[in-house]
Amino acid sequence: MEQLKEIKDASLPEDTTDLKTREAARAILFDENNLIPLLFVAKYNYHKLPGGGIDEGENKSHALVRECLEEVGCEIEINGEVGKVVEFRSKWNLKQISYCYYGKIISMGEPDFTEKELCQGFEIVWLSLEDAISKVEKDKPRNYPGSFIQKRDIEFLKKAEQIVRAN
Repeated sequence: MEQLKEIKDASLPEDTTDLKTREAARAILFDENNLIPLLFVAKYNYHKLPGGGIDEGENKSHALVRECLEEVGCEIEINGEVGKVVEFRSKWNLKQISYCYYGKIISMGEPDFTEKELCQGFEIVWLSLEDAISKVEKDKPRNYPGSFIQKRDIEFLKKAEQIVRAN
């Protein structure tokens, strides 16, 4: 998968073997009206793509299907790759690799937010791809992970826009 960007908030140590690594799968999903879901994190004032961590023994596509069902309440079909973004979050001693895909929504349901997500004010907003790019670009995240998420997801959205235009 093509690496789109590397995001870091500090210079990396020479030896990065002690960094905790987390892999995640994310999606840009289109419904029948060509709208995509974003999750608005009200408490910290940013939007994010649906997706999340890949569990032990789980492959990327299974993780993505599970996460989209949990966060958006949708069954999905994965149609292709967008790319990956690698983040180095120095405060957390973390290297996160996010793999992004695009696809379509097969059926709609209700999200199953975790208690933490409910406390952060998660809500789903449906936007055109163009409006989603604008919304994420204008966000002003009020927490540490939000600044990474904004940079990461804008890369994914802009690359998806290129893919859509080429098809």
